[in-house]
Amino acid sequence: MTRLSDFVDKSKEVLYISVGQRKTKPLFSAGDHEMKFLGQQLTSKDLALIQEVVTTCDGLSRAELANTVCELMGWKRPLGSLKGRECGELLEKLELRGLLRLPGKRAGRPVGSRTEVPITELGEPGTPLVGSTRSLGRIELKQVRTEQQRRWFRELIGRYHYLGHAVPMGAHVRYLVFASKPQKAIVGCVQFSSASWHLAARDRWIGWDEVTRVRNLCHVINNSRFVLMPWVRVKNLGSRVLSLALRQVTDDWPKRYGVRPLLAETFVDPARFAGTIYRAANWIELGMTTGWGSRDRACERPEVAPKMVFAYPLIPDAIRQLCER
Repeated sequence: MTRLSDFVDKSKEVLYISVGQRKTKPLFSAGDHEMKFLGQQLTSKDLALIQEVVTTCDGLSRAELANTVCELMGWKRPLGSLKGRECGELLEKLELRGLLRLPGKRAGRPVGSRTEVPITELGEPGTPLVGSTRSLGRIELKQVRTEQQRRWFRELIGRYHYLGHAVPMGAHVRYLVFASKPQKAIVGCVQFSSASWHLAARDRWIGWDEVTRVRNLCHVINNSRFVLMPWVRVKNLGSRVLSLALRQVTDDWPKRYGVRPLLAETFVDPARFAGTIYRAANWIELGMTTGWGSRDRACERPEVAPKMVFAYPLIPDAIRQLCER
């Protein structure tokens, strides 16, 4: 079997691809910034192992290959789960460079794609609620865990959030929001997910260089969905729910992923909203997005329009900790 290691110049740590029995110009050097995984430099031995796994594990899906590589390389999160999504992106990058060939993609919903939502009685408009937040009694955030809760969340977001429901990017925690008075009723939904890969306004505000950003990005979470039910017209409810959600996700995120969030970010479409709820909840406006998709690492998918960027430090010295190497 031909292995990637057969085309490695050990003295210069340069990778080649073969054409017949000869070597062509190098595709990558070991110092190439593109040959890193989450900030960790990949060696020629690492790349040879990855190529061998993909070549020899015939019949595995892309996800299974990524998990296998993670197991062998020890790429795990603090609580032990595999970094499969990130490894999958690395495998696709290597395939684009001609260093390996992945199996075809299996049918499924791509990450970030909008999904069809069910239409059930649970998602039908409820009894109109007006008045003050006090009149609603206790506001409770219930973390989405069961399949029934997931379907309900998907329906509410799909029907009542202007962006609809989309497959979350990476890590995520979702909440159904309930009021206890005059009787228990759903009043909103909140979702937090992995932070944007590149975000110029945020990165400048924090003071990040590339190395520190890659190392500490896991401590930033994105408030990627937030909606109050349209039949709920209660002043200051939005800012109250946001405040409760930030406190709860600060506890829930480490329990699920083993990483403590230090900063929350979000985007607001100025064509639709003024960001009033976030301002009332003491979020800080950082500027505007550049107009490229917030998760588009190759900057190939332009947004329809730039968005306002807001951030909220979850602890007093969040910026200092985010800038630590």
